[in-house]
Parts: sequence; C-alpha cells; structure tokens
Amino acid sequence: MKIMNALKDRNSISARIRQLIIYLTVPLCVLSLFMLLVFIIYSVEYTTVSRNISTASRFNQNFKDEVDLKMYYFVTGSEDEVPLGEVTTAKELAAELLSSTRNKESRKAAGSVLNLCDNLSDCIASIESMEGYDSRMHSLETNVYVLTELIQEYMYTYLYHEAGELAAMQDRIWILLLGGVLISAAVIITVVALSLRQSFRISRSITRPVDELYSRVEEIGQGDLTARPPVEAQDSKLQALGEGLEEMVTRLNDQMELNRQEQIRLRGMELALMQAQINPHFLYNTLDAIMWLIETGKNDQAVEMVSSLSNYFRSFLSNGKDIITLREEELHVRSYLEIQQVRYKDVLQYEIDMDPALDECLVPKMTLQPLVENAIYHGIKSKRGGGSILISSRREDGRAVLTVKDTGMGMDPETLEKQRRSLENSEGSGFGMLASYKRLKLVYDQELDFRLESEENVGTTVTIRIPFRTEENNQNGDEQ
Repeated sequence: MKIMNALKDRNSISARIRQLIIYLTVPLCVLSLFMLLVFIIYSVEYTTVSRNISTASRFNQNFKDEVDLKMYYFVTGSEDEVPLGEVTTAKELAAELLSSTRNKESRKAAGSVLNLCDNLSDCIASIESMEGYDSRMHSLETNVYVLTELIQEYMYTYLYHEAGELAAMQDRIWILLLGGVLISAAVIITVVALSLRQSFRISRSITRPVDELYSRVEEIGQGDLTARPPVEAQDSKLQALGEGLEEMVTRLNDQMELNRQEQIRLRGMELALMQAQINPHFLYNTLDAIMWLIETGKNDQAVEMVSSLSNYFRSFLSNGKDIITLREEELHVRSYLEIQQVRYKDVLQYEIDMDPALDECLVPKMTLQPLVENAIYHGIKSKRGGGSILISSRREDGRAVLTVKDTGMGMDPETLEKQRRSLENSEGSGFGMLASYKRLKLVYDQELDFRLESEENVGTTVTIRIPFRTEENNQNGDEQ
C-alpha cells in the first residue's frame, strides 16, 4: 500500500510539473516566434536600406568637378580623352541602386541619375563630333555643366531620402520593440500568476525533504561526516537522493583516510627527492676543499668559496618556487662553477655570456646546472689538459635559446645516437642531462626543442629552445 501511495504521489508531482512547464513554455514560445518573424522581416528591410546607403556612398563626391575639368581640357585641346569612364561608373551605380530600392522618392532620384547619365554620355559624344572651339565650349557650358550638376544633386537627393527611410525604419523597429516588451511583460505576468499557484502546490510536497537534505549538506560542508539514517521522503527520487548522500558520506570518509595516508607517503617521497637532489659528494668535497684552504692559510679563497656555496643553496631553494627567472638560474650556475673552479682550477675554465634581455625569462629551476655538472664530470675531467665551458643565451624568433658548450671528451657518433635515444625514451645514463630534459619536457611539452650535438675529442653542445615567457605576460595570458 505504501509503495502504491509513493508511486501515485510521484506521478502526481510529475504531472503537475509537466503542466507547469506547459503553462510557462507554450505562450512564451508562440510570442517569441511571432516577434522573431517580425524582426526578421524588419531586419531584412533595414539591411537592404543600409546596403543601399553604403552603395550610394561609393559615388564620387567630386564627380562634377572632375568631369567638368576633363571636358574643359578636351574642349581646349589639352587632353585627347573624354571622361566616359566616370559617367559609366555613375550610371552602373544608379542602376544597381534602382534594382534594390523600394522607397518611391529614392527610386525617382536613382532613375533621374540613370537618365541624366545617358544624356551626359550623348552630350559628350556630340561634343566629340563637333568642330570649332566656340560650338564645343557653348555645348560644354549649356549642357555638360548643367547635367553634371543635376547628376550630383540627384545622387545627394537619393542619399537624403534613403537616410530618412532608415531613420523611419529605426523608429518603427523601436515602436515594435517597445510593443513587444509590453506584450511580453503582460504575457509573462499572466503566466507567472498561473504558474505560481501551481508551483506552490508542488513545492509543499517536496520542500520538507529538500530542507532536510539542505541542512544535511550544510553539516557535511562544515565537516560533519558522521553517518546518519537517510532523509525520508514520499518522492522516490528524493528518497534515493537522501540514501545516496549518506552513502557518499561513508565513501568520502573512507577516501579521506586513503588520501591522508597517500599525502603522508607523498610528503615523504618529496622530502627524499629533495634530499637526493643535493649531491652529498659535491657538498662533502666542497666542505673538504674549504677546510684545505683554511689550513693552508688561503682564507680569502675559503671565504669566497663559502659565499659561493651559500649563494648556490640560496638559489637552489629559490623561496620554494619551481619556476624562476633566468637571472636567478644564472646566479645558481655561476655559484656552482665558482665552487667547482676552486676544486678544478687547473683543468676547468668557464665563461657565462647571458643576454640581459632574457633576465626575466621564466625557466624551471635546475635547468642549466645539471647540464654544466654533466659537462664537468663526463667531459672536462676525462680529457687531458682540461677544457672550458661556455654558457650563453640569446633571443631568436620570439624564443629563448640557452646553450651549454664544453670542450671536453665529446662522444663518437654511436654513443651520441645512443644518448639521444635515451633522452627520447627518458631512460639510460647521464642523470643530469636526463633530469634537465624531463623537467623541461614536463613544462613545455611540444614547445621544447632540446638538441644534443657532440664530436669526439672536440666537445659537446646542448642547445635548448623554449618559449620566452615572463611573469608579466604569464599573468596577462591567465587573464585572457
């Protein structure tokens, strides 16, 4: 019996909702279609008149002066050609306007321009066939000058009437719009009055369980995830919603516990990764070198090395940022090289040539240092007599180009190809270069151009091309 009552109640609510929708949609749809049809008709007429005015505006405003002057030059013998081209253009323009114009006065003006152009063409042809200066000049003054004046005047008359037609049409559209708004308002008020009565009946059957669901959701939003009996409602959908809400709370509790455990694990991994990034051998050797400098009385060099080490770790931390400016990355690499040069002063030389225009370019932290470290340990140290490292940057075609070039051992073609494949597959040896490439690939994806060139006993060059982005244009891009 309860099931039947619930189904009956649900069907009753559904029927009322459908009836309410019909009350709202049918009158508004009919009114909207009628208004749309009227506006389409007026829009077509408005577009036609606007196009006519635009077409008429192509008429040469200096038509009379140019035709009169050219005919005068022809009569006086200064020119051998008559201005039939200007007359033909005006005639074609008048014919085009006549074919699309509906206003009576405008059509009359366009027809007058068309007839006058024919008369002007005949008059010009007559002057061409005349002999004698006086007869030509007389025809010019009594015919040509008058006809060009009339043509120009009638064209302006056409524009005047079409502009008036456009203004009158705008007034009619405004009146239509105002009437449509008033009619729509009346229809909406009537429909709303009828709909409110029906909606109040429907709302009473669902407001209570909805209020209870709302209160329950607020409690959940405030952090109360205690499992409770579901909200009871006569409508089966609301009942299902209440049961689903409580089931969601249970699952959310379970998921939050899983997430908490996962966060703990991730934080541990993150800490381990950061600790792993700080090369313990590099730190140990650096501190050992500082102690050696102090023991041998080279305190100034020891102070300089401690300062470089401090700058190195300060730039490494970079206030917790993963994306830093190229100027900050340069400071990090410079500090690293200053430390390494104290250790390998007999075998290592370096030069940093960075374009100041790229100082604010954003790059991932630790972009260049792993490449420099790779150049030292796999290139310079393995070569007798040592070598040098050149770090440079430039801007090319709107992109930042970073280069790390060494004069170390280099690689034979087979080893070079193997190293390139390792980078593409994100696996293999050369941790420093691979780490830098993976970080750049993660940030720039297809926009990254990472090139590795090497020649045995000559050296290795790594060239990186990335988009030139600064903090300012990054913020502008986000706003857009």
